[in-house]
Amino acid sequence: MLDKLMESAITDTDVLRALNAQGDNFACPRDVDFLLRAPSKEKAVLVSGFINDYQFGVATLLDEDGQYSVRVVINTSIQQHAMLSMSGFMGCIGELFGLEYDGWGCTPQVRS
Repeated sequence: MLDKLMESAITDTDVLRALNAQGDNFACPRDVDFLLRAPSKEKAVLVSGFINDYQFGVATLLDEDGQYSVRVVINTSIQQHAMLSMSGFMGCIGELFGLEYDGWGCTPQVRS
C-alpha cells in the first residue's frame, strides 16, 4: 500500500503541475472527480453506498458495457496537501474493497 500511495502522490503532483501551467487558481473550489474501477457490479454498489453513507463525497455507479466503476465527486479547492490526502484516501478505499483507483480530474479554474 505504501508504494501505491507514493506513486499516487507523484502522479497527483504531475496533474497539479499541468493545471498550474494552465493558470489554475488552486484556491477556487470546484467539483473534483475521482474514479474507482470495480471488478463487479456488487463491489461498485458496495463502495458507492459506503462513500455516500459516510458522506465522503457523492458517489455514482457507472456501467459502461458491463464494466463497472464508481465516480466520486467532491467540491473542494485543490491545494496540494488536500489533493494528495483525498487521493490517498480514495486509493485506500480501493485497496480495502478490491477496486482499482484510477486517479482524479477537474476543470481548471483560471485566475482572473
